[in-house]
Amino acid sequence: MGLHACSSTTSTTQSPSQTAPVTQTAPALSVPALPTDPFIEDLLAKMSVEEKVGQMTQLTIDVILKGNETTVVDAAKLRDVLVNHHIGSLLNVRNHAYTIDQWHQILTQIQNVATKETRHKIPVIYGIDAIHGANYLAGSTLFPHNIGMAATRNPALVNQSARITAIETRASGIPWNFDPVLDLGRQPLWPRFEETYGEDMFMAKTMGTAAITGYEKNGQGQDFTVASCMKHYLGYSLPASGKDRTPAYIPEQMLRELFLPPFKAAVEAGASTVMINSAEINGVPVHASKYYLTDILRNELGFQGVAVSDWEDVIRLHTRHRVASTPKEAVRMAVEAGLDMSMVPYDYSFYDHLIALVKEGTISEERINLSVRRILALKKKLGLFENAFPKPELKNRIQTAEFDKVAYQSSLESITLLKNEKQTLPLAKNSKILVVGPTANNLGALHSSWSYTWQGSDESQYPKKTQTVLQALIGKMGKANVISRAAADFNAPANYDVAQLKRDAAQAKAIVLCLGEKAYAESPGVIDDLTLDANQLALARAAKETGKPVILVLLEGRPRVISAIEPLADAVLMGYRPSTFGGAAIADVLVGDHNPEGVLPFTYPRHAGDVLLYDHKNSEEIREDVPNTYGNVGFNPQWQFGHGLSYTTFQFSDLRVNKTTFGATDELQITVKVKNTGSRAGSKAVDLFSRDHFASITPSAKRLRGFSKVNLQPGQEREVSFTLTAKDLAFVNQQGQWVTEPGAFDLMVGDQKTTITYQ
Repeated sequence: MGLHACSSTTSTTQSPSQTAPVTQTAPALSVPALPTDPFIEDLLAKMSVEEKVGQMTQLTIDVILKGNETTVVDAAKLRDVLVNHHIGSLLNVRNHAYTIDQWHQILTQIQNVATKETRHKIPVIYGIDAIHGANYLAGSTLFPHNIGMAATRNPALVNQSARITAIETRASGIPWNFDPVLDLGRQPLWPRFEETYGEDMFMAKTMGTAAITGYEKNGQGQDFTVASCMKHYLGYSLPASGKDRTPAYIPEQMLRELFLPPFKAAVEAGASTVMINSAEINGVPVHASKYYLTDILRNELGFQGVAVSDWEDVIRLHTRHRVASTPKEAVRMAVEAGLDMSMVPYDYSFYDHLIALVKEGTISEERINLSVRRILALKKKLGLFENAFPKPELKNRIQTAEFDKVAYQSSLESITLLKNEKQTLPLAKNSKILVVGPTANNLGALHSSWSYTWQGSDESQYPKKTQTVLQALIGKMGKANVISRAAADFNAPANYDVAQLKRDAAQAKAIVLCLGEKAYAESPGVIDDLTLDANQLALARAAKETGKPVILVLLEGRPRVISAIEPLADAVLMGYRPSTFGGAAIADVLVGDHNPEGVLPFTYPRHAGDVLLYDHKNSEEIREDVPNTYGNVGFNPQWQFGHGLSYTTFQFSDLRVNKTTFGATDELQITVKVKNTGSRAGSKAVDLFSRDHFASITPSAKRLRGFSKVNLQPGQEREVSFTLTAKDLAFVNQQGQWVTEPGAFDLMVGDQKTTITYQ
């Protein structure tokens, strides 16, 4: 299938054109209609209200399982769900990942009832959260989380990982994947930060499109593709408190300029479904907002696919948001806003209330038909009416060496060297090292959320091929050269034993100090302080006191503040959540078998109370406590967006543009030369930024407009090119319109800058 990683040498990255200007006050258009399909229309005409509402209802697998069993289906419960209540969709696992045989057995039982015992033989559509690989398929290889994939600056790897995930998910018999996450990682307290592609809109748009294409249009046919789900629409990732599922306050201008474009690009890329933000924006729960779900999503973006709620979110309009006075009113609000399917997930409350609302005339049957038509169209698109059953012949298409190779390459390219004083790294393989810290021998820290279990914290679920950082270093350097008492349990006292660290350090030439975060997913990962915890900081101080070089390895899903100990480290390596081959990739980088090439997809803050992003406003750089200054004193992160070191050195030169003055129809061709000025081969990420000199909305300090990556031998120089138009430099003005205003712009790559003028 040709699924192998690659790095481009000379490439062009071009952003999609912006839409024609739109305003919030524009008259609402009619919801775009699906093309008429006689098969679906005939089926719809035969269905009762109860059968239609059943199609709009999604339940979790727990409701069809026997007692406390993990995989044993209760035939009576299953018939009640599918025959008596006509439920059209199921999701999830109970407790942990299933084997391919277990998936086939469960899904075959489900489809047997759906396609043979129900009146219209409508197949069930099963959905799963395959977030960074087929993470609910036992033994499957997992890829780095999105935050690490963004560090690779390699959309081809994102596309390949999605293709592989689609192949393995569909081989399981599951046709619907709740991915990719298109939320922007702009609030580092938020526990789902690791699932994002970082803080930048263009990055999320580009990587998200690559993922959707890999899921849905990988060129290998229906047996190897899945329906993707763009999520979480809209503004979920910027809660004011940083807590999961809590309110966001986002100005309309910011919402349209930063948060909406990844979803627009996803619709254009062919995303089949969308999952709705669990929280609220400016006091309006998104599940209850016709403005967000119909006026924008349907009428502006033209989305025609299925909109599904997140877990229990319809009832929460009553119980949590308190905009609906009753559960029944919550159902009415969500459906009238534009929701097609409710992830209920444990009971028939949505089903019962919606039937009552239709029969009493509060919600029209035509409104129900609109959603059911979309759901049936999705099932037909996925081939479920032709064959809804898992295919035994696909079992041998999973867990291949070729897939492992792509995952390994993804981990390698993601690892980011943040600091390397006095060439502390790479380590000599024959040197003796001490490996300490809570993430050194812990698999969960390498993977975190959605890894064989929801929380990713069950160490017993990880396949044998998965190595911790400690195990991988022993494999690289030999057991005799690695000293460690690190425990697999993140919280084990042995991982924080300062006295033992100092005793063991006497035998070592260097200390590899593995710090960071344990595994978590969603709300259980909520924290109140970005600063790394005191026990871990104490380890760093103790390591420094030994006088030995300290190499800090960070395994974390978000930037934890380490400014108190960063000066104590001679080198700092950022691992993110690199997953199955993360331990091996980190070991490769530490000993120099791989030259690090990852770069930060977010701004790493220096202080917990000073979180400024790379695209901050110029006025945020002013510090009144520093007299007579204007400029960069107010923006002082630990490391900037795009920062990443190498074991070689690179030089940018000759940044050129084909037109210094341009108009609305012109294409700008931007080129820059990149040279490897060091002594070993390496890959260099090339980020293109722009800066608007003056604008009617205060311009950002800079904005990412393109990115690429070039691999160079020592002494080799290559030219990298980008293409931009005036629309790529646009912003959203006070009237809600995308505009490019006349004036000067700086274009910047590394230390190179040139100025162009739009007329």
